[in-house]
Amino acid sequence: MIHRRDFLSQSAHGFGALALASLLQTDGLTAAAAGASDVGAGGILKTLHRPAKAKRIVQLFMSGAASHLDLWDHKPALDKHHGEASDFGEHVEAFQNGLGPWMKSPFKFKAYGQSGKMLSDVVAPLGEVVDEMAFIHNVVGKTGVHSQATFLQATGFQNPGFPGMGAWISYGLGSMNDNLPTFVVLPDHRGYPSNGPKNWSSAFLPASTQGTTIFPQRDIPIEDLLPKSDFVTAESDRDGLGLLNRLNRGFEQQRPGDSRLDARIKTYELAARMQLSAPEALDLSQEPDHILKMYGLETAGKTYGSEINVPEEAEYFGRKCLIARRLLERGVRFVQIWSGNDNSFPRRNWDSHEDLQRDHGPLASGMAIGAAALIKDLKQIGLLEDTIVLWTTEFGRMPSTQGSKGRDHNPYVFSNWLCGGGIKPGVTYGPSDEWGYKPLDRDNPTQVYDIHATMLHLMGIDHTRLTFRSNGIDRRLTDVHGHVLTDILA
Repeated sequence: MIHRRDFLSQSAHGFGALALASLLQTDGLTAAAAGASDVGAGGILKTLHRPAKAKRIVQLFMSGAASHLDLWDHKPALDKHHGEASDFGEHVEAFQNGLGPWMKSPFKFKAYGQSGKMLSDVVAPLGEVVDEMAFIHNVVGKTGVHSQATFLQATGFQNPGFPGMGAWISYGLGSMNDNLPTFVVLPDHRGYPSNGPKNWSSAFLPASTQGTTIFPQRDIPIEDLLPKSDFVTAESDRDGLGLLNRLNRGFEQQRPGDSRLDARIKTYELAARMQLSAPEALDLSQEPDHILKMYGLETAGKTYGSEINVPEEAEYFGRKCLIARRLLERGVRFVQIWSGNDNSFPRRNWDSHEDLQRDHGPLASGMAIGAAALIKDLKQIGLLEDTIVLWTTEFGRMPSTQGSKGRDHNPYVFSNWLCGGGIKPGVTYGPSDEWGYKPLDRDNPTQVYDIHATMLHLMGIDHTRLTFRSNGIDRRLTDVHGHVLTDILA
């Protein structure tokens, strides 16, 4: 067994003596040079379409469908009519017969910040940064099926085979650091969400744009990136990689027009460089105690019980948030952080059909501790002004009960929030109706295409112009939809 500490120490020396840029014939820029330009090494765009307000993105994705009604879309009508027969005024197609009486939130709400935003007590840590945030409460989906809805939020399409948002950013803007991936994914510590790595695949884009998966708490955080064996010398490293590079390039010349091998070669080259850079980026021992505590890591290393609990959720989500900050500092453009894995029993995600307080309580508290720490930390080091933090989930949950303590799926309305580069702070946009069932203005909801268009806009990209021709169609992240949400822009 190779322990995580050994991985961090050994990997740092795996290629330490080698002149990697020369050995592997990299075609990118140095980290410093790449960081000096808005379009980095490998980006398809020659120049930005417009001045960028942000250079990097962190997406926080709650897998399983987090309830807007129990976090930050407070509904006094549910408090008033709790337990009464629900009447939606129209036929409702429930996902799991979840149309019981109206159900108030089991959590208490109060106003926070100068904006007076109502937050529930399980996300109270976000009250310290709520005036940095812009909430959108009229987001709509297209399906109540987890896999399809997750694809829609992650890729802009309900079906597999389309690139994740981070892959599009990587394709358009390229790298700001040759030694780290442009797009990094930090899944839940228990495993992958619905659809797994297909949520962050490159699909028809160059394979080098796909997300690199890192499990920070595992002995081997990055699959297939192993520490150097004791019997491997610097000379054998150089000779072996040099031979592999020559063979691959010769094979590539025989098959012009096929980008797959070139992407594989670049992946090997990046892996070699990551043996130097990744261990340092993942090493939290360099962080002072007050930062570790802010991210909820004071219990790190403890053994947790089998029941879902706040300290465990805070540690694992906070760890990913802190690593995200370290990756952003080092030039990673897009970091995607997941809370919750694929469906299993007992619940270890946000799909609270049976007991919302049992599941949402620890998950929300852990998420709020990590997210608030990330926002505060980015602000104090000067990165929040050109970094976007986006919170999302695949759909919301119904205002009525399922069973006695759960909520069914609600694809008809849910919430996102954003903060950071180019985002108007302390605002709430697009209300849902009095029950939190559908948008108040049903003719003008916010769709995922609008969120994606806005993210690209802030990164300096016109979402209608970043395209890739696949199967005779000029594909784009926003399909044929989307408009920029100007009301939430600073």
